[in-house]
Amino acid sequence: MSKEDQILTVEVVESEGDTFTLREICERGDCHAEFVIKLVDYGIISPLEEAQEARLWQFDVLALNRMHTALRLQRDLKLNLPGLAMSLELLDEVQELRREVARLDQRLRHLMGE
Repeated sequence: MSKEDQILTVEVVESEGDTFTLREICERGDCHAEFVIKLVDYGIISPLEEAQEARLWQFDVLALNRMHTALRLQRDLKLNLPGLAMSLELLDEVQELRREVARLDQRLRHLMGE
């Protein structure tokens, strides 16, 4: 397994429809609410709906997974919050490009009759 694959591997096995309060997401990430609030401020994760008070925020599994990735990047690479935001954006782009290459490869194979 490559270093990048290790970073992107997520231990979270919650179901797609699960939602988590600020407290629950902190417990699952073993982090402080202040860290989660900063992740939201930097656009790294987003609550499902805007609420005036952070304690009322609800997060989905995607936000939880992204938080775990952010925590690993911060721990392993010692990145600050702007660095985390940029790194996660670049990782998202890489994943999207890989999906596009796979889709184009599949289409090419279909056109070539394979």
